[in-house]
Amino acid sequence: MRLATIRTADGTRAVRVDDDAAVELGHADLGGLLRRPDWRSEAAAGDGPRHELAGLDYAPPVPSPEKILCVGLNYRNHILEMGRELPEHPALFGKFARALVGAHDPVTLPAGSAAVDWEAELGVVIGAEVRHATPEQARAAIAGYTVVNDVTARDFQYRSPQWLQGKTFEASTPVGPWLVTAEPGDAPVSSELTCTVDGELMQKADTADLVFDPAALVAYISQIITLVPGDLIATGTPGGVGHARKPPRYLTEGSELVTRIEGIGECRNTLVRG
Repeated sequence: MRLATIRTADGTRAVRVDDDAAVELGHADLGGLLRRPDWRSEAAAGDGPRHELAGLDYAPPVPSPEKILCVGLNYRNHILEMGRELPEHPALFGKFARALVGAHDPVTLPAGSAAVDWEAELGVVIGAEVRHATPEQARAAIAGYTVVNDVTARDFQYRSPQWLQGKTFEASTPVGPWLVTAEPGDAPVSSELTCTVDGELMQKADTADLVFDPAALVAYISQIITLVPGDLIATGTPGGVGHARKPPRYLTEGSELVTRIEGIGECRNTLVRG
């Protein structure tokens, strides 16, 4: 199933995106739906008001997750081509909900930054509360997958050893357009991930190349803190970012950023000045 949160004249609504319409599910957003213990069957059976697919205004699938956790250096080939050893543990950092925008919303260029970069990523959305998870419990806790671009102000990121200040500028992180559900126990997702800027291919990788796959990340993070329905994990980006190019290349006002994962979805965003 494809599940989304859309904006309507009466506020946001959680919907199931079918081939012919978006069907309301009786919740203001997917966060409310995912907190229901029987959310899968409820989503499958939902039969509320319907919306035409053309012109849907997508909010982030979960507009206000309790936690947004991100992973650095997590694509095997990219790490090895840089001459580094594969990490023993995930490198984690966070974001705040105000950083999130929808799949077709403008992305705001961080004020004061001259080095705004792209980072296409597979997003993992949690569908059940989990703590100290086994691998099997971790897989079962994954609601599904979405598309993320961890747009980053590199000059702010590298002002200190801690990355947060470059990663969570307001209205900078597109997510969506929907959540593609995973069945409990599904194998790790293997899909082509790409990022283009103004029509030029910048990143291309297979999500199967992740050092720490989604279930491994859920199991690891759940040792640190309880994961709850609606939490978002951005699993890391492959090679091809602008900061590593010679000379470096960055996003500018009017740039069109397209982030796509085969079988999951696409974010298409224009960069604007804040």
